[in-house]
Amino acid sequence: MSAIVHTLTNSEAEAEEWRQRCDMAAVFRICARLGWNEQIGNHNSLMLPRVRPDDAPLFMINPRGYRFEELTASGLIVCDLDGHVIRGKGELRKVAFHIHARIHLHNPGAACVLHVHPQYLTALAMLQNPEFALAHFNNLVLNDRVVIDNGAERGAHDNDEGDRLAHLLGDKTIMVMGAHGVSVVGRNVADAFDELYCAERTMMYQMTAMSTGQPLRRLPEKSRYHYMGPWGERADARMHLDAWRRILDKEGSDYAT
Repeated sequence: MSAIVHTLTNSEAEAEEWRQRCDMAAVFRICARLGWNEQIGNHNSLMLPRVRPDDAPLFMINPRGYRFEELTASGLIVCDLDGHVIRGKGELRKVAFHIHARIHLHNPGAACVLHVHPQYLTALAMLQNPEFALAHFNNLVLNDRVVIDNGAERGAHDNDEGDRLAHLLGDKTIMVMGAHGVSVVGRNVADAFDELYCAERTMMYQMTAMSTGQPLRRLPEKSRYHYMGPWGERADARMHLDAWRRILDKEGSDYAT
């Protein structure tokens, strides 16, 4: 089953796609500002709304060769799940195709996939025994949503590896990719971005605390929320992204062009 967003009319789909393009472009700029992108190598994608139920599923993604700081709403390319560029100028990076298309294909709830290399989550991915400690209040909601890939041996250079990652992710929303980075998924751009932000911030606290050499405190298991629903129904995800967009707008950023 492929990831599907609501079917819309032509005009509704065009308007919704532009809103989503602006959200995506804003997230690229924020990721760059926070130092989450690896030169020109990382990638974020979003499934597009369909006009008719039998339309082929399409997703938008950043074209190969651009830093996140350069990306604009109109500059994102549209691809099908076979990796063909349907609209826009530019090339789909192969490793991006194998990660994003396979997750979109196998995980219906993963409308948005953010794949980046933020400092603290990537450091966690490099540890022999990576773990989200139950040490901060954020962990009470995050930890049940995390899967850690300890089976990675190479990059995602084919569909077999993409399928392995997609199946490992399952119904989780945060995948710490061993020796690599992190992928976070959500039903929309705001949900995925806010959960990624929260996870990276929480891991910053954990790594900083661990650097003291003192043991981490352990919150009681009974305090876990065991929440696996949409992130935005527990967090102010939309408001968070809107706040960032106001900052970008005030600075005169061209992300929404």
